[in-house]
Amino acid sequence: MTNRSKYLLALGLSVLAPCSHADTLAKIIRDGSVSGDLRSYYFSKLYGAPKQENQDAYSLGGILNAQSGSLDGFSAGLSFFTANSLGTHGADSKAVDTTLMGIAPSINALGQAYLQYQMPQRLLLRIGNQIINTPWMGPRDSRMLPQTFQGIFAKVEPTTGLTIEGMRIFRWKSRTSSNYYRDNLYYPTNYDEDPLYGVKKVGLKDNTPASNGTLAFGAQYQGEDAKLAAWYYDFYQFANLFYTSVQYGRKVAGVTPYLAGQFMREWENNGILQNYQASLFGQKGSVNTTLWGVKVGMKVPLANLFFAYNELQPHAHSFGGGAIVSPYGNYTAMYASFMTNNLLAFGPGHAWRLGAALQAWQKQIRFLAGFAHFNTNYEGRTNGVYLDLSYFPRQLRGLSIRDRVAIDNGLASYAGHSCLYNRLMLQYAF
Repeated sequence: MTNRSKYLLALGLSVLAPCSHADTLAKIIRDGSVSGDLRSYYFSKLYGAPKQENQDAYSLGGILNAQSGSLDGFSAGLSFFTANSLGTHGADSKAVDTTLMGIAPSINALGQAYLQYQMPQRLLLRIGNQIINTPWMGPRDSRMLPQTFQGIFAKVEPTTGLTIEGMRIFRWKSRTSSNYYRDNLYYPTNYDEDPLYGVKKVGLKDNTPASNGTLAFGAQYQGEDAKLAAWYYDFYQFANLFYTSVQYGRKVAGVTPYLAGQFMREWENNGILQNYQASLFGQKGSVNTTLWGVKVGMKVPLANLFFAYNELQPHAHSFGGGAIVSPYGNYTAMYASFMTNNLLAFGPGHAWRLGAALQAWQKQIRFLAGFAHFNTNYEGRTNGVYLDLSYFPRQLRGLSIRDRVAIDNGLASYAGHSCLYNRLMLQYAF
């Protein structure tokens, strides 16, 4: 741990628990830890459509985490985030994949800064800037930097297998921002000077009221054969969301067949999207969303094979004709989605996906593959292929080399042409 990190952690902890003995303070610093990762990512998009300009982006950076030791359950944590294009962005911003780190030459941010109280295996209470991971609100850590949230988070485990979580979030930091703001992905880029990219273009203007954040709570239970989850989110002024999922699988002779189901319902009347005339797929109105899905699969040693189906039902006179409202961009809770294709982007319709995950060479190699088909009301029919190869060399623990490829075929927004999206990702975790 660097001297600067030790000083900041000790200062933060002293606010909560002043110590009169130097040896106690020394123990807090001595029991602290430093971790993080270094990342080198290169993304490229090759469009078959003649009027679509190809895009690419490179970034070098990573995350440095510092965690203090515990004093009667109290501790503090800091995380420094950095991403740097090293001058590789050209003069034409249209040729840059801005989802990687935006258009700025660098991002430097205090991604996490929190105080927490923890009772082992029972209670965690955290206040400040932090990473949160839930089905419809999480880090989305597939780019250089994860998105983080500012607020209060609590988790309790009242009994073995059962976890209850709750949070009140006031602001967030997107993957391309260097600070925390009261907005989300439905606000325009540079709203309140926030350089966020990957926004959902729905027509909201700079005079739209700021977001009041989110209240959320949920419960998860995991037994020997079953997993259950239920979540409620109040994305203030945008949508109320209820989500539940269940999965059951029993291992027999080394093989584990499983069946899973999910259901999501959203509603909001007289919220920002309706009152400020936001429009998606040319459809305006209140939020009215119904999503359900099923997944059936089989796990064998070093492999997982599955078939998944999702349906997003259309609703007339509603925002996006029944589109999903996900202010922080999460979509991976849906079974039939992958790197580029999902019903959050495509709107009402249905999708199915065949997928496989394989491990080999003493788990040094991981290979994911999938094929998905989408039939949607506003983006038409399309299909996609997903390939994902990772290498984890045992000679250098913490290093991973990953190449992800998605091929979209026939999207209406690409004038019926294909798009090849490649992500080469090198990471060293320490």
